[in-house]
Parts: sequence; C-alpha cells; structure tokens
Amino acid sequence: MQTTQLDIVPFGTQHLEGALALSRQAGWPHRLGDWEMALALSTGFVVLENNKVVGTTLTTHFGGCATINMVIVAEAMRGLGLGRRLMDAGLNAARGEPCRLVATEEGLPLYEKVGFRQVGDILQCQGVCAAVQAPIDVEWMQSGDLAEIAALDKAAFGADRSKLISYMKDIGRFAVIRRGGHVAGFGATRAFGRGEVIGPVVAENAEDARKLILFQIAARRDRFLRIDTPKDFGLSQWLAERGLIHVGGATAMQRGGQANLSPRVKTFALANQAFG
Repeated sequence: MQTTQLDIVPFGTQHLEGALALSRQAGWPHRLGDWEMALALSTGFVVLENNKVVGTTLTTHFGGCATINMVIVAEAMRGLGLGRRLMDAGLNAARGEPCRLVATEEGLPLYEKVGFRQVGDILQCQGVCAAVQAPIDVEWMQSGDLAEIAALDKAAFGADRSKLISYMKDIGRFAVIRRGGHVAGFGATRAFGRGEVIGPVVAENAEDARKLILFQIAARRDRFLRIDTPKDFGLSQWLAERGLIHVGGATAMQRGGQANLSPRVKTFALANQAFG
C-alpha cells in the first residue's frame, strides 16, 4: 500500500499559489495580494502532501504579542490531526508571547484545546453603499502623520503594529481626524477580498469612528466594502443602514497575557480578522 508523506515546512513564496487555492476551497475571499501581505508580515508553515499545499498557518509578530491566522486544512485532510500540528507550529513561532486570533465557529474547539479563551465577538459587515456626504472634519493623512497613527493604533490594540501600519500606507489610504494639531483618530482602507476593507478604525468615541468610516465610504461609491467590527461597540445597525449588512461573525480569542489597552481610544474596526 502506498503511503502519503505529510511534511510541515516553512511557508515560502513558492507556496502562495497553493495557499490561495486552499483558501478558495474553504470559501475565503482572499486574493493572491492578501496572501502576499500576510506572508510578508508573518512567519508561516505549510503542510505538503506530495508537494501540494494542504494546510497553512501564519504567526504575525507585533511588539508585545502575536496573532495566529490563516489556519486552513484541506477538506480531504481533516481528521488527521493536521490542525493541531499547525497550531503547535504557529504557537512555537510566537516564542512565548501572548497570542490572539479571530476564530470561526469550526475552529473554536481546537483553539480552546490549545489554551485560547473567548474575549469578544466580531461582526462581519459588507455590501455596496449608497452615496454619502464626506464629513468636513476628516481629511486624508499627510506624510508626517504616520508616527502618530502608529502610536494611536498601539494604544488601542495594546501592541506595536508599526510594521503593519507602514505596509498599509503603501497599499491603501488613511484618513484622520485632528484636534489641537494632532491626530485624534484614523481609519484605513485597502484592497481586500471581493473589494476593499475599511480598517483599522481607531477613535476616541463612536461618533468619530462613524465620521472616519463615512469619509472612506464617500471616496468609494459603488464599490464592494467590508468592515469587521467588535459587537460590543454597536455599529452594526448603523452600518446596515448604509448598505454594509451583517453577514457573519467570528470570535475574538486570546492565549496568555492581558492586553494593555488605552481607555482613551478604541479599535472600532479591525485591520481584518487575521491581524485584529
């Protein structure tokens, strides 16, 4: 009887096309560019069956924590313990740092087994918005704003994501609210999946967050948009009224440590489910 060799190896650029095929099989909307971004910011592993990618995981390091993301096992290979092997590889790559992830319902049992606990709910909202008026007190970022944007993101997320923010600046657009000559809130948009994703959105309050989101919507009339927002912040009904309908959800989870979040600003929309 012929046996199948299953190897876990480091995720390299030569595996991107196979990873893309795997995510499409799973019904995920990611494009090749989304995978390229995730890999550029992360350490990853793939499972190979006769040189074909049948499993993936990525560990994205931020200053003070890591996210485990893009955990996929080919449907035909489930039940063989590959998910657990991939999670172990991803957690080892985290080098003992506190870890976060956003879990699908299917993945919850595995994540709980390896020590993750539920800390919140994420709502996926998407659609094509009607025309809206851009708020007058929001503007596109200036070249000197990046450090303040990264500092606000760190305060809201509880870890330094400067590398992510810098990467997003090169492929998307940031809008800001200023007060007293300083950036008081920001929202980003970039190409993702079926269209574009709005996030992260970091603000002092929900009113500012809505303004930042409206500004991005106004610049993208008739485009397919997605926002992943924490359920606790109550934006889903407001988003639905503008055409971004709640179509699904996920569970925010954490393993080890406690996020040191600022009481001054909050993340009202995620960069996406992979990065938080």
